Amino acid sequence: MTAATTAMIDPFAVRPDYGPVRFLYRLNPLSKIAAPLPAMIALIFVRDPLTPAIFLGLTFALILIGAKLSRRAALGILLGIPAALIVLTLSFALWTDPARTADTTNLFTIADYRFNTGALYIGASTALRLTTLAALALLGGLTTDGPDLVRSLVQQLRVPYRIGYTALAAYRFVPRFAHELEIIRAAHRVRGMAGGRGPIAGLRRYLGYVVPLLASAIRHAERVALSMDSRAFGAHPTRTERHLVPFRTRDWLFIAAFWIVSALVLLALPRDFLPLIGDR
Repeated sequence: MTAATTAMIDPFAVRPDYGPVRFLYRLNPLSKIAAPLPAMIALIFVRDPLTPAIFLGLTFALILIGAKLSRRAALGILLGIPAALIVLTLSFALWTDPARTADTTNLFTIADYRFNTGALYIGASTALRLTTLAALALLGGLTTDGPDLVRSLVQQLRVPYRIGYTALAAYRFVPRFAHELEIIRAAHRVRGMAGGRGPIAGLRRYLGYVVPLLASAIRHAERVALSMDSRAFGAHPTRTERHLVPFRTRDWLFIAAFWIVSALVLLALPRDFLPLIGDR
């Protein structure tokens, strides 16, 4: 079986090399969780729009530099996040109680409803916080494979391998099912069972995939169970690792640099920009 075929059936079996510039792929998955964690906790308490906006800009820069994005993913981030930010800002602004912002400038009035600048400020602050939290999560989500995350949990955090590798085996079912579904579709087309057009024909066609896909899933689950039994899975407290995901010096440097930048952003701003929940 060639490497291309192996990658198609199991995309986690072959590790692509994205080069030294795309540094996020070379970091341990746990470092990409630990680095933005203090900033994410701090963003829960800040209420101004400036702080999450700065973190959002820094996160965008890290993703665009350190991650290799497809054209669709890049457009989704560059267009989808600003669109979500606008929608969330207007939504939270409209849901804000006008009585809380009665002392701010009125922008427009509809019947008894008054839309003030204070409501827009609260909506923008809340939308920026949510968007920035999602963007910080993308640092690891876009550049980490599920199996590597499981391996790092087992190797660094000492999660029992019975739990970790059971989750890893279940995670590998997803690409396998996608591959099997493509084979079933091709077999139906060869046999002239593709059906016609329209929603009824499409529903009938997809229902025809259920039985062979279920049979394939059962066969694959049996093979996985036999493979785990033959390797004495669960018989010993530890196992030898085939793929190591080490925690290197660059991971510590990434965490330290992210924490320092986060502290500078939070501490360098004037106190008026960091009101806590009880201040408003």
